[in-house]
Amino acid sequence: MATHLSAKRWQDGVILLLGVWLFVSPWVFGYPSDSPPAVNAFIAGAIIAALAAFDLYKTYVWAVLVNIIVGAWVAASPWVVDVVADGRMSMSMLVVGIATIVLGLWEMRSDPDLHQQWAGTA
Repeated sequence: MATHLSAKRWQDGVILLLGVWLFVSPWVFGYPSDSPPAVNAFIAGAIIAALAAFDLYKTYVWAVLVNIIVGAWVAASPWVVDVVADGRMSMSMLVVGIATIVLGLWEMRSDPDLHQQWAGTA
């Protein structure tokens, strides 16, 4: 059963890794911990990683939807926190955000547990 469950929710494992990467990326790219780009990455990365870890245990529509929304924020945030001039940080945020959105939508479409919850039958 655990093998089937992990195979079914592989997107959550990838989203968890994306959240962890986002969380550590300010240090990798040399941003001060109190800078707006770093604070943004810490908060968004922690939310993404925590919800994905939670979803690995038990998936809920609300958790996937929140991760999709946070992913959209992360994809737009290079312009908001003004890191567009830093191609590495901007690309990191853009890729993490878009990947989180795509994987969340993929999970919403392919996970039967989420279909039941969405239809209100769970």
